[in-house]
Amino acid sequence: MTSLKLSLRLCQRAIMSLHRSYCSVSPRNVLNLRERGVIHSIFPTTLTHEVERHLGEPLTVYCGFDPTADSLHIGNLLAIMAMLHCQRAGHSPICVVGGTTARIGDPSGRKKDRVPLSEEVVNKNVASITESLERIFSNHQKFFWKKQNKELPQVRILNNNDWYSQRSMVDFLSTLGRKFRIGSMMHRESVKARLESEEGLSLTEFTYQVFQACDWLHLYENYKCSVQIGGSDQLGNIISGYEFITKTHKKLFFGLMVPLLTAPNGEKLGKSANNSLWLNPDRTTPFRLYQYFINLPDTEVEKYLKLFTFLTNQEIQDYLADMRERPELRKSQKKIAEDIVKLVHGEVGLEQAVRWTEVFFQHKVESLALLTDLEVKVLFKNSSFTSLPLVPGLTLANVCSKINVFKNIDEAEKKIRSGQLKVNFHSETNPQMVLRENEHILPNDITLFSLGKKVHHVVKWVS
Repeated sequence: MTSLKLSLRLCQRAIMSLHRSYCSVSPRNVLNLRERGVIHSIFPTTLTHEVERHLGEPLTVYCGFDPTADSLHIGNLLAIMAMLHCQRAGHSPICVVGGTTARIGDPSGRKKDRVPLSEEVVNKNVASITESLERIFSNHQKFFWKKQNKELPQVRILNNNDWYSQRSMVDFLSTLGRKFRIGSMMHRESVKARLESEEGLSLTEFTYQVFQACDWLHLYENYKCSVQIGGSDQLGNIISGYEFITKTHKKLFFGLMVPLLTAPNGEKLGKSANNSLWLNPDRTTPFRLYQYFINLPDTEVEKYLKLFTFLTNQEIQDYLADMRERPELRKSQKKIAEDIVKLVHGEVGLEQAVRWTEVFFQHKVESLALLTDLEVKVLFKNSSFTSLPLVPGLTLANVCSKINVFKNIDEAEKKIRSGQLKVNFHSETNPQMVLRENEHILPNDITLFSLGKKVHHVVKWVS
C-alpha cells in the first residue's frame, strides 16, 4: 500500500510538472523573450500567470508606428523583432501605421508640442513606412524562417486613419469619449511632466492616449487583438488603452513592453537623437548600418545577439565563447551586422554593405570595380567626382593636373615620385606612366586617386 501511494504521488508530481512545463514553454508562449531582453515588462504585472496560460493559444498582437518621419529607426526595429518572435510562435501580428495619431502627436518623452505635420506629409510618411514594414516581414520569411512546413500567420499592416476619417468629432466624443476619466488621464507621467513644464500641454496632445486606446478597441472588435506591444516609454498609453478596453469587454488584455535601445554610452538610439540609425536606405545606407554594428564593443555583443538575431540560446553561447577565444575576428559583431542588414534591406542590401566595406576599409580593387556610379558618389560623397574623355596615351601626371589633385605639373611629378599618390589603392611612382584599361581604368570606367586615407578624387571615364 505504501508503495502504491508513493507511485501515485510520483505520478501526480509528474503530471503537475508536465502541466507547468507546457504552460511555460509552449511554442506559443513568448514570455521567454524576457530572458533575451526583448520583452522588458508585462502590464498588468499581476496577470503574469494568466498571461502565460493565455499565450498557449494563438492570439493577435499589435504594435503602432506613428509616421512622424518618412522612415522607421533602429529603436522601432526592436519592437518589430518582438512582433516577429510572436509571429514565429504562431500569433497573428498587426502593424498599425498612425496616419491619424501622427497628426495628434505623442507627448511621451517630449518637452514641448511636436511641429504639426500636414496631411500630405503624413500620407507620404505612411506610404514609406508601410513599404518598410512589408519589406522587413517579407525578408524575415524569406531569409530567416527555416520551418518551411509551418506557415507563418499573415501580417496585417493597417492605417488608423481608415477608421477615424469616417467619424465626426461629435460622434467620437459622445460615444467613446464618455468612457475616459480625466483624473486617471492626468496621472500619466507623460502628461504630468508636460503640465509642470513651461510649455505646458495642448489639448491635442493630451488626447493622444485616447486615440491610441481607441485603436486597441477597434483592433479587438475587428481582429480579436488582445495584446499590445510597445516601448517601455509607451507604458502610460498602454495603461490608458487597457483601462478603456476592459471597461468595454471583460476579456484578458495585456501589454508587452520592449526596452528602449541605448548606445554604449547610455544615450537613447532613436530618430530624435544625433546617433539615429534609420531603416530607410535613403537616410542610413546599408553600409553605415552594417558598420555601426560590426564596430560594437565586445561588452555590447551578448545584448545585441539576443535582441537582433534569431539564434538559439546555445548558438548565442557558442558565438560568445568564440569571441572570448578570438575577439580579433569579430565574428559575433559580423553576425549581428549581417542579420540586421539582411532583415532590413535583404540580400541585395547586405551584398552592397559588404562590398562597400571591402572598398572603404579593405581596399579591394575587385569590389571597387563592381560599384555603380551612384554607389561611388554615395560612398565617396566628400570627394571630387570628375568626368573625363577616355583618350589614348594619358599619363598619370596629365590626369592629376586635369582633376586638380596637385597645384601644378611640377608638384604632381614630385609627389608621385615620392609615393604619396595611390591609384585604385596601389602606389604609383612614375608620373609618366600611361593609364591602362582594366588595371587603372576599371571595368566600370572608374579610377580612384587617393592622397592619404581621407582625400580621394574619382574619375568617371566617358567615351
